Amino acid sequence: MPRPRFDRRAPVRELPNINERINYPQLRVVDADGSQLGVITREAALEVARERELDLVLVSEKADPPVCRIMDYGKYKFEQEKKAKEAKKKSHQTEVKEVKMRYKIDQHDYDVRIGQASRFLKAGDKVKCTVIFRGREIQHTALAEVLLMRMAKDLETAAEIQQPPKREGRNMIMFLSPRKATAAKAGGGGKPSPARPTPVKTVVRTAGTAATEASPAEPKPAG
Repeated sequence: MPRPRFDRRAPVRELPNINERINYPQLRVVDADGSQLGVITREAALEVARERELDLVLVSEKADPPVCRIMDYGKYKFEQEKKAKEAKKKSHQTEVKEVKMRYKIDQHDYDVRIGQASRFLKAGDKVKCTVIFRGREIQHTALAEVLLMRMAKDLETAAEIQQPPKREGRNMIMFLSPRKATAAKAGGGGKPSPARPTPVKTVVRTAGTAATEASPAEPKPAG
């Protein structure tokens, strides 16, 4: 069975209709300052563009005769690309990013989650904060709620609580959304600095005993 052949040639790029690439004999020409030069021949239009050290650019091919403008094509192309980038930034599609952790997370890992959430929020995305329980850990939902509220406080400059902590199956979740000022700056560049974590005491409840207070786990040494 013959092997299928693949065309490895590079796709043909559509070149802009400027200067000598314009093939219409008669053109309606607009000068660089916006004034009308009227309907003139292609050669006359090219001569005017050369005298001004600018380009003759086809802007409306369907008109009769086609319309051209004398301009600096390099500058025009740069401005068009800049406008396209700005439009893309404004049309940012909000996504929901997730950060996961255990209820007894150590300080180093907690700082990492704060950094991740901060970057997501400053990019204009919502964040789903999830505390995962394993086995009998499900009895510690109170600790998970305290942890999630601690996270909301540490991110309060960039985020607001969209949905407070609640049980979802064997997990506890909370949704954060970017504050309006943060969302407006999304995509504006710059590396976001993560919020400084705030130590928070948690409440430990053990069956048959009264509730006692415990400090968060001490950070484990790196490495």
